[in-house]
Amino acid sequence: MKRALTIAALDSGGGAGVLADVKTFSSFGVYGMAVVTAVTAQNTMAIKAIHELPSDMVVEQIRAIVEDIGVDAAKTGVLCNGEIIKSIASFDFEFPLIVDPVMVSKSGVHLLKENAINAFKKYIVPIATLITPNKMEAEKLSGIKIKSMEDAIKAAEIMAEMGANHVLIKGGHFKEEKAIDILYHNGKIKKFSSPWQQGCTHGTGCTFSAAITASMAKGKSIEDAIKNAKDFITMAIKYGIRVGKGYCPVNPIAHMHISSEKWNVYSNLKKAVEEIVASKDFINFIPEVGTNFAYALPREYVHGIDDIAAIEGRIVKGKKAILKGEIKFGASQHLAKAIIKAMEYDEDVRAIMNVKYDESIIKIAKNLFAISYYERKEEPDKVKKKEGATIPWGIEQAIKKAGKVPDIIYHKGDVGKEPMILIFGKEPEEVVKKFNKLEKAMS
Repeated sequence: MKRALTIAALDSGGGAGVLADVKTFSSFGVYGMAVVTAVTAQNTMAIKAIHELPSDMVVEQIRAIVEDIGVDAAKTGVLCNGEIIKSIASFDFEFPLIVDPVMVSKSGVHLLKENAINAFKKYIVPIATLITPNKMEAEKLSGIKIKSMEDAIKAAEIMAEMGANHVLIKGGHFKEEKAIDILYHNGKIKKFSSPWQQGCTHGTGCTFSAAITASMAKGKSIEDAIKNAKDFITMAIKYGIRVGKGYCPVNPIAHMHISSEKWNVYSNLKKAVEEIVASKDFINFIPEVGTNFAYALPREYVHGIDDIAAIEGRIVKGKKAILKGEIKFGASQHLAKAIIKAMEYDEDVRAIMNVKYDESIIKIAKNLFAISYYERKEEPDKVKKKEGATIPWGIEQAIKKAGKVPDIIYHKGDVGKEPMILIFGKEPEEVVKKFNKLEKAMS
């Protein structure tokens, strides 16, 4: 396993600093190590206090790691003061060093003393394989005001003249149509752009530079590492962790967790679908439009239908029930919209299957489950006119009538709309159990 080192402060709230860095390293599958420069009493709203470690202790941490475990790439974050800066610079870095020049926190606390900025320029910038300032940090280091992309390029040239091998000025504070980062190296410019992403932003800079470090530890070029990091931070912001009362932190493990959860969703849904299709009597419950079965990712990762798996071609009637497609994410708009609305009221309810409507089914189901319904004929005109609004409206009406997400929601159809029964559950297995209970009672 490749090894990545972070030299930064400890954020007690876990959103930035060495904790965010190590989480990021783990997401990339590299072994993460941390050298602590300072301990902060910090949460999502503010930094309450800072305790800086002695410079010799900082260097001893680096030395202990290098002498035994080794390092494939390292990064710096908060370096606090001139003494720590000089001590770190005295160390012989024989591996790539990514410098994130953290100066001021989101809440406005100065993390690099003003009288240490010159020392930072003199000792740290020249040993940087890559330096990753944002707009304000680039202004401090270059000494020029940045009002345009041309100014940013000029600032990058100045930092390169100080000795930085590569300079990446991040575009998070530029008012452009996209988030554009500018990489400068040997007089050449390369731009990296991505769509603006709404979400949590605490720890963005730390996580981004840690992602670059992890990729470089695995042998990626600087340009490829930046591309990887751009994709990574976009997802980390989108799926940020809604904790605290202030700036919520990005989610460095989102990429890893979503991949894991997608496999769980797929495998559990596949097993349930196979069981349903194998049932000899299920054919009697298939509506004319066919049956689908859907399962959503955990609520924090659901932003739309692409986060919900279903059968691409549904289950249809033949001599027996026939599975007419693969399980894929984004395969069913109707069930996806229904489960998304249900999850707004109960985030644990993530699975849904539709079966045909029949008065006899409803009569028996009322004795077994919590049931509710909605009347499509009562749908307001403004809902009818809005594409895709009918199902969320109907599910919400049924939930409000029941006072909770029921086991079953049904409607009796409308002109050109087949009546339907929807069975809900926390996971596909629970939906299958509910169907089996219903089917047994029917027979």
